[in-house]
Parts: sequence; structure tokens; C-alpha cells
Amino acid sequence: MFVHMKFSTLLYSIILFTVLYGDGPFNVGFLDESDGLRNGPDYFGGALYYPTDAMGPLPSIAIVPGYLTYASSVEAWGPYLASYGIVTIIIGTNYLSDYPEERAYALLDALETIRQENSRQESPLNGNLDINKLSVGGWSMGGGGAQLAAMIDPTIKAIMAICPWLDNYSLNSADLNHDIPVLIFSGEYDDIAPPSAHADIHYSYTPISTPKLLFEIENGGHTIANNPSGEGGDVGEVANAWLQTYLVGDDSYCSQLLEVPSSASEYTTNIECDVFILGDINNDESLNILDVIILVNLILEDEYALSADLNSDGTVDVLDIIVLINIILIEIFNFTNSGSYL
Repeated sequence: MFVHMKFSTLLYSIILFTVLYGDGPFNVGFLDESDGLRNGPDYFGGALYYPTDAMGPLPSIAIVPGYLTYASSVEAWGPYLASYGIVTIIIGTNYLSDYPEERAYALLDALETIRQENSRQESPLNGNLDINKLSVGGWSMGGGGAQLAAMIDPTIKAIMAICPWLDNYSLNSADLNHDIPVLIFSGEYDDIAPPSAHADIHYSYTPISTPKLLFEIENGGHTIANNPSGEGGDVGEVANAWLQTYLVGDDSYCSQLLEVPSSASEYTTNIECDVFILGDINNDESLNILDVIILVNLILEDEYALSADLNSDGTVDVLDIIVLINIILIEIFNFTNSGSYL
């Protein structure tokens, strides 16, 4: 295996100066190979970020960088997604010049590391990973690799392709003929992977029956979505909503994906969402005492659900109970005075 000189020093410097907290409700922990994390033969160096206080089993994503770049170029996604309950392994490649095909197998090898971490006795994640909820992501050639990984492994639940690059001279629709939901970021003025030659083609070649979303960022370049804080947080919010919807399986996030961010120069999707009622935690299309009971249980178990965060402060607590009870009381009052339950 090719060894990148001073990689460990660089990685630890990043960790030292990076606060392991994202925008989400969970605290974040960190593991690497010095902690016993598997050393996968098809990638170089794994940095795994995980929520320390989220109830499992937890979903996961593997993310790989682009051509001639280190894992540090996409490292910010680790603590961010982990803070929203998604275990994230950031990997490098055995050779910086690896092409998308090698990056695809690197991602698949990283998913194997996730699976083995679920049974490693010394791991804080032992028995707490959902090995049926695995996803992949990448930037540039890594984004192209994520698309190819989905073609190889149809059990993958979701894809995040950041300014993806595949050889557009040989690419055809058969290369992206998969049914795995794919989120594609692109930069309006990306001169390395111009949207018209890459991201737009990825979207077009992905079957119409596959859930897909293209978010082109106004005035953006090739690195515009390497950090979830990009464009005032729009990048992270869309990515989290996509993964919560298609990886985690929480439909309450779906409606967020239909809201066009102000930073978008193009925003195209084929997805449809069921009607989402804030506070309808059990999804029975009404607000009642059952939702209150579930909300209390979420608080007691220190869990988070978007539909239960009625005051949108990023946490679920007694304030949300007060808001929910007030909404129910208002509906009862309206029903009593109008004869119809609103």
C-alpha cells in the first residue's frame, strides 16, 4: 500500500483544530486506526466520526475526496453528519492519482470497515450500527466513484455526489443505470467539472424512476460543497435532509428538499413528498395525545425527531411539549366552536 508522507500528522492537526461538534443535536466522537479501526486495503487512512449520545442502531456514510487531494479536503462532513446521527468515515486513497473506479472500490472497502466495526468488541459502536443503512459520497472523482459504487453494490441506500467527475467522453446512460437515490451538488462556475459536462449529465443519465436532486450553487466553483457550512449552511441542510430521508428513512425531512435554497442557480428534482404535519410524530395525519406520549418518550430517551422539534431549536424538550399541547388545545377549541375538526 502506498504511504502518504506526513498524512497522520496532517490529519491530527485537522482534528486538533476542529471542534468535534456539528450543527446537529448530538455530540461527536472520533476513531481512527490507532483506536483499532480496520485498515482497509483499498483505501488509505480512515477517520470515523460518530454521535456519542444517539440511540442506535445508527446509519453510516463513507466519503472519499477527489483527484490529487487528501481526505482533509472533505473532512468537515465528518463531524457535521455525525452530529445529526449519521456515522461518517472519511477516507483517503492509496494513490492520490486514483481514478473514479479505484475510488468506488475504496468506498466499498470503507463500508466493510463499518460492518466490521459493528462487531469489534473494543469499539464504542459495537452492536450499535445498522449495517443495512449504508451510503456513499465523494467529491470530484470521488463523487464519480460514489456513483460507480452504487452500480457495484445495489444495497447502498443513498449517494451524495459533490461536483462529480467521470470521463464524459466515454460515459453513457448505462453507466448510471441504478435505483439508488442520488443527491448531486455542482458549482455554477466550476471549471474543473463544468456542470454541463458532468453534474448535469449525471442527473440526466440517472433513470427518471430513481429519486434524484441536482443543486447547482450560484457563483460556485469546484470546492463549493466540500464543507457543509457552504452558502450559509444551505449545502449541509440539503445534504442532511437527503440522507435523513433516503438513508435513515425519516420522511419528515422530505419537504425540506422541495424548498429551493436562495443560493441555487439551478435546483432540479423528481422527488415527491407526502404531506408533513409538524407535531404529527406518529404520522397518522392528526395531532393528538398519542403524539404527546411519543414526544415525552423521545425526551426521556434523549432522542431527536424533526417532527417533534416544534419550536425548531434543534432539540426536543419540554418546550416542544408545551407547543404541541397548545396546538392540540387550539384545534379542540376550533372543533368545539365550528363543529368541524381542523
